[in-house]
Amino acid sequence: MQRTHSNAVATADPRRWLVLGIVSIALLLIVVDMTVLYTALPRLTHDLGVSASAKLWIVNVYALVVSGLLLGMGTLGDRLGHKRLFMMGLAVFGVASLAAAYSPGAAALIAARVLLALGAAMMMPATLSIIRLTFTNERERSVAIGIWASVASGGAALGPVIGGVLLEHFWWGSVFLINVPIVLLALPLAWRFIPASRPNAERPWDLVGSLQVMVGLILCAYALKELGKATTSWLHAGVGCVAGVAMLTWFVRRQRSRPYPLIDFSIFRNATFSSGVAAALFAGAALFGMELVFSQRLQLVMGMSPIEAALFILPLPLAAFVAGPLAGWLLGYIRGPRLMFVALAVAGAGMGGYLLSYDGSVMPQMISLSVLGVGIGATMTAASSSIMQSATPERAGMAASIEEVSYELGGALGVTLMGSILTGVYAQTLAAPEGVDGIVRDSLDDALIVAESLPADLAAALTHVAKTAFDTGYAAVIATATVMLLATAGFVLLNRSRRPAPESGSAQNPASASASASASASGSGSASASAPASAVTSA
Repeated sequence: MQRTHSNAVATADPRRWLVLGIVSIALLLIVVDMTVLYTALPRLTHDLGVSASAKLWIVNVYALVVSGLLLGMGTLGDRLGHKRLFMMGLAVFGVASLAAAYSPGAAALIAARVLLALGAAMMMPATLSIIRLTFTNERERSVAIGIWASVASGGAALGPVIGGVLLEHFWWGSVFLINVPIVLLALPLAWRFIPASRPNAERPWDLVGSLQVMVGLILCAYALKELGKATTSWLHAGVGCVAGVAMLTWFVRRQRSRPYPLIDFSIFRNATFSSGVAAALFAGAALFGMELVFSQRLQLVMGMSPIEAALFILPLPLAAFVAGPLAGWLLGYIRGPRLMFVALAVAGAGMGGYLLSYDGSVMPQMISLSVLGVGIGATMTAASSSIMQSATPERAGMAASIEEVSYELGGALGVTLMGSILTGVYAQTLAAPEGVDGIVRDSLDDALIVAESLPADLAAALTHVAKTAFDTGYAAVIATATVMLLATAGFVLLNRSRRPAPESGSAQNPASASASASASASGSGSASASAPASAVTSA
């Protein structure tokens, strides 16, 4: 054993840490792009004349498309080679960033965000696979994937901070344009240093299944956004909801009849696995939804500049960065479900504390945000560990895909749900001055734009009532996020009492198990890349 370890270290690629740096930079671009727009939204809305509904689509379409495509991109990487798919995704991401930066209107920006999501979905599974191929020593691989996990969990919380810093000196398009030089630097480095994997043309790629998930999620999001409008079209909301549910139901039925499914739903019978998925999904939803409205309130209601808003948000991502590795160390002494429960309860307490202090002095808010960050960071680490530890080796690839989708889908759910709650409560509680109505009910941004053209007294009255209505909606969002975190903690606690279902992937679905085992044996795909994740959390 010792001789094998020494030989592995001796033959290790001396450029492996440079490769880790390259894929970590790409991963940072992916996760930051989910939230970097939050601080840019007020200025973007003003410059492009974006409606409240379009604003949510600009933010949310990225996570929705990534969530839909992630499940199939790992298999596509097996077919084409992960280095090739990674570089293609990087190139697509760079072109899409340039298009987004100079978008002339909302429709063009939404289309550019879809293209960004395509590039992100191509890169994300490949990053783990490249790490798996590059790091042949198990201990070093655990450290490398631990770094990967820290970038993934902390980068999203850092997005609004980066956006605020850029907007202090540049226009809103800079939050996208900053990606272009990074891509131009990473592409030649990736071509030169990242090792190539052997393509496997026999691996099936279920494009139809990925599209079914993506379309179903987008239709459901459309229905939810329609309900949040000031003038709801019940017909559009109903049709969107029915069509979305039908598409997702079709996806489930199709997967159950396929020999090589993207998801074998029997894996959710395992209590630890289902608790981990629920924790990642709803913690992500609470974080993304809260940050969306938080950054807007700081600028539109409190009158902060983008850089001031960024600094105000900073305690949350810093606490999350610290809590992730700490939770990994604690997992050596505390079981994953128990730590998940404690972390979710801490996050709920932090969110609830912020609900009670958001309109008060700064210090209680900073403390609450820090507690929230600690809870969210620990939850994500514990959830990741629980998901991977509860899956058998032949299902590791499927578990890893579900893990990635849970976080991305949680972000999409949070933005859709919290944005719709904010818009709906704002529209219903706005007491507009006489003679001023219509578009001012869509959003606070629209009300402030209208106020710019009104007489001083009327403008002041409109601004006051609009900010008051926004704060009412804001409180509803924070309260919803608090309940979501505490309810998820309760689910994890109750779910612990269930006996975990026996994992017999090959017995329940022989073709699925065979496919996953083949991916692990080939050393490619997110399966083999993510298999050591449980070791990371206890390292």
